[in-house]
Amino acid sequence: MLAEFKKFAMRGNVIDLAVGFVMGGAFGAIVNSLVNDIIMPPIGLILGKLDFSNLFINLSGKPYASLAEAKAAGAATINYGQFINTVINFLIIAFALFLLVRQVNRWTARPAAPTAPTTKPCPYCFTEIPIKATRCPHCTSMLA
Repeated sequence: MLAEFKKFAMRGNVIDLAVGFVMGGAFGAIVNSLVNDIIMPPIGLILGKLDFSNLFINLSGKPYASLAEAKAAGAATINYGQFINTVINFLIIAFALFLLVRQVNRWTARPAAPTAPTTKPCPYCFTEIPIKATRCPHCTSMLA
């Protein structure tokens, strides 16, 4: 059983999947940093020094100055600012994957377009004859 497991684990596609998973996690961290540290601060500045990650709806009824303060108090909150950041992260990752798949599709060979047939079967004797033939050379039948 150990030998079978080793054979399974060392197959190329399992290792490729593991590498892809690790790279995806690293790419996700880069995109999170891009959104949280580079994209959202200028957008927040344009919108009046607004920090999206600190936008929340307090459901407890007690006032809290920040999301961190509400979380520390254990208050129930709807964190729509963090949701906005997550949606932007998703859109960036989806767009990057779209570009990657698009480029890979360009690199892969496409099957050649089928060529037009040059022959057809005679409807009377079923032998192959030229497509433009008006009479079968084998059975001499007139073709429509």
